[in-house]
Amino acid sequence: MGGVAAQIGLGLVCGGYATGAALGWGSQQLALFMGDFGLSAAALAAAVSCFRYARDHGHSFRPAWYLFAFSSFMAAVGNAVWGWYEVVLRQAVPSPSVADLCFLLFAPPAIVGLLVLAKKPVTRAGWVCLGLDSWLIGGSLLTLSWSLALAHTAYVPGESVARAALSLAYPLLDIVLVSMVLALHFRRSHINRSAINTAIAALALTVLCDALFTSPLLREHYSSGQLLDAGWFAGSLLLAYAPWGVRRPADAPPPAAVRARQPHSRPLAGSLAALTPYLAAAVCTLGILYNVVEGRRVDRVVVFTGCTVVLALVVRQGIMLLDNIALTHELAQKENHFRSLVQGSSDVIMIAAPTGILRYVSPAASGVYGREAEELIGSELASLIHPEDLGAVVHEVRRFLAAPPSEEPTTRIECRFRSGRGEWLNVESTVNRHQGGLIFNSRDVTERVRLQAQLRHNAEHDPLTDLPNRALFTERVRGALSGRRASDAGTAVLFIDLDGFKAVNDRLGHQAGDELLVQAARRLHDSVRAGDTAARLGGDEFAALILGDGTRDRAERERRVHEIADRLRGTLSQPYRVDGGEVRVAASIGVAFAEPGISAGDLLRNADLAMYRAKAAGKDRVELYAPQMQAEVVRRTELAARLRTALHDGEFALLHQPVVDLNTGRISAVAAQARWRSAQGILFTPAEFLRVADDGERTAELGRWLLEEAVEQAAERAGIGHRTPVTVRLSARRLLDRSMPLGSVESLLTRHGLPSGSLIIELADSDPRDPRVSFDELEQRLAALRRLGVKIALDGFGSGHAAIDALRRLPVDILKLDRGLVEGIVESARLRKITSGLLRIAGDLGMQSVADGVDMPEQVLALRSMGCTHGQGMAFSGPLDEYRLRRALVRDEYPLPGEVALTGGNRPPSRSHSETPVPPT
Repeated sequence: MGGVAAQIGLGLVCGGYATGAALGWGSQQLALFMGDFGLSAAALAAAVSCFRYARDHGHSFRPAWYLFAFSSFMAAVGNAVWGWYEVVLRQAVPSPSVADLCFLLFAPPAIVGLLVLAKKPVTRAGWVCLGLDSWLIGGSLLTLSWSLALAHTAYVPGESVARAALSLAYPLLDIVLVSMVLALHFRRSHINRSAINTAIAALALTVLCDALFTSPLLREHYSSGQLLDAGWFAGSLLLAYAPWGVRRPADAPPPAAVRARQPHSRPLAGSLAALTPYLAAAVCTLGILYNVVEGRRVDRVVVFTGCTVVLALVVRQGIMLLDNIALTHELAQKENHFRSLVQGSSDVIMIAAPTGILRYVSPAASGVYGREAEELIGSELASLIHPEDLGAVVHEVRRFLAAPPSEEPTTRIECRFRSGRGEWLNVESTVNRHQGGLIFNSRDVTERVRLQAQLRHNAEHDPLTDLPNRALFTERVRGALSGRRASDAGTAVLFIDLDGFKAVNDRLGHQAGDELLVQAARRLHDSVRAGDTAARLGGDEFAALILGDGTRDRAERERRVHEIADRLRGTLSQPYRVDGGEVRVAASIGVAFAEPGISAGDLLRNADLAMYRAKAAGKDRVELYAPQMQAEVVRRTELAARLRTALHDGEFALLHQPVVDLNTGRISAVAAQARWRSAQGILFTPAEFLRVADDGERTAELGRWLLEEAVEQAAERAGIGHRTPVTVRLSARRLLDRSMPLGSVESLLTRHGLPSGSLIIELADSDPRDPRVSFDELEQRLAALRRLGVKIALDGFGSGHAAIDALRRLPVDILKLDRGLVEGIVESARLRKITSGLLRIAGDLGMQSVADGVDMPEQVLALRSMGCTHGQGMAFSGPLDEYRLRRALVRDEYPLPGEVALTGGNRPPSRSHSETPVPPT
């Protein structure tokens, strides 16, 4: 809008000046003022405008606008001097004068400025042709103008040489300027073309007015303020407007729409540029013919100028001929080069007519498609594309052809293409427009598509079992809960865990465990229905998605899914052949049904909760999800949250269970145990509250409290004469924890003054294969503790080869039999033999032995007969508080049961009347 307003304003100002000049301005004095100082003001405005534009815009054409500013300034000074004589001094302008000098200095800067604006030739021949074109135009105009008017001016009798030269200078400079304007009209640069066109038009208008002024007919009757001045005035204002008339930056490329239209205008511009020398020669010929027709003697200037024009035309045509020969040779080389590229390319290049008929196929088709190019030429492109892909290809081609070429020059199409070997190839094509048809640059991407499909399969499937993984299973559950199956409440998710798999992995190794998982996955996949999905979620956890059949009866669909789950449980619990042997694992399965509005994540969580309930209820069973399971999880979460502050709030208490000598009944040590009595009065055992202490920091803090409290109370008891050692159970990872350094145990014993040998650390979780435990560091740590007088007991002895391996490497003083051995020692003759052998090992190594979980008199007798030295359990006493513990230490003896016959049957054991149960409070 700003550009349109400027153009309207410019037209109004120029039109107003022309109207005033046509009407004579109302008075002679005003006409002289407007004809002199008005033109000076317009030329000064052009000078200021071009100067400011050149100063503010640092592009390659800055010198041209500086030259235009200087040229306009000379015109302004010349008109001002002219007005000084006519308006101020009221006298005729002398000839020659300073004004003539200024007017003569107008043309040379403008000519050089036009040269700067020209598009520079890239070769020497181009520069020579530019000079020849300028002379052809200038010489022709000189011939014509000399014949018409300049000859009379040059030979005026009695006129001085200076006045004659001055009279010829104006038209000759104008001829040069006109030659440059015409020559540069076809060679102007594409950068800011609108500004250059406007500047050329302004200079052309100025030259036209100069030519009219030099005409003898007009010059004899000219006076300032006439209509001729309106042309100079408009030319100056047009030059002032030229650099500012376009808002687009000078160095910016033309917009896409302009670029799209440029090819259509190039043929016309090229034709006019090619005709320029011939038109110039025609003008020169007309000048000579004019003299002949008028019967005049041909002037020497005309003859000389005509000869030079003809010579320039001959030279130019010779240069153009040589240039055309070189271009033809270069074009042939490029054509051969591109033909070699096309024929030697591994991509297939095809040109299709608008009707879809193939007009050209490159030789690469034989290697890519297995079909000769001649065989494909003339066939329809649609007949070669897979029918399933044809619709998408046609739609994309139509959309591409309807789009503007400037916005979308190419498109990409991928489809299946019939090969000569009878198979479908995946082909990717880049499509371009070509004379109403299309060019296809195609390449075989079959291997890439196969690789992508393989990568997608690997990303969505378990690498060991090839079942869908958690991500794909969750996506399929999400799909089952949406769409047309969203309202089917019979859809269910089965969460499956293999019970006993860890033991197989530990006993037989990871390779055997992987083989078992592969067999279990195969059984699971073969057991589900065709539309259902079996997946491995990780480790020994599997899942199955059972799609509903539209059954509305809740009991019926629960019965159906429960039967499927129970059949899967039985299948997965069958023996497995692994490493030439037979192993057994069980399956715990949790089932959750889809409810209206439930998400995939919630459905999987519900099935997971049901599976954990099945494991807690005894394993090898199927459990259906119930809302109270979630409530139990919430309760455990709340319990864990309360546990974080229970230690600081003093809710933990320390109890001790006596360890009794099985030969004398005397108390040889006490085992420290923590109890948590919550603010609600509920008493939790370690098995209960450690299950919810899921963060290692909380467990570590509780272990430090237990050790410090046990040492402190043991020191207090030693102070009053009870030097009974205290046993504190710690895990191997806790002993190596940086939060409990070696010096802390020493400082703890020193601070409380606990005598040497009064602390027994009961080592738990001492599996040498545990990557979290460094056995070398553990051995050094235990040796350092023994140097402090601390005794080391190995917990869980007999539960597996891990304890045997730990016994071989670690410095141990006491062996503590696993509770699992003690529980069945009365009924099982096999367990008695195993336990007897372990106790014999302890005796041979000179170690004490402690049996944990001795709850019945029969167990006491059996263990004593096998050589077990100490026992701990309800057969003697439960955990005691400090008051009852001290009473027991004062008594310092528990009655031992008499001889009781052992049986191998499963009859209920009898309880000794001498047993002293103590409530854990």
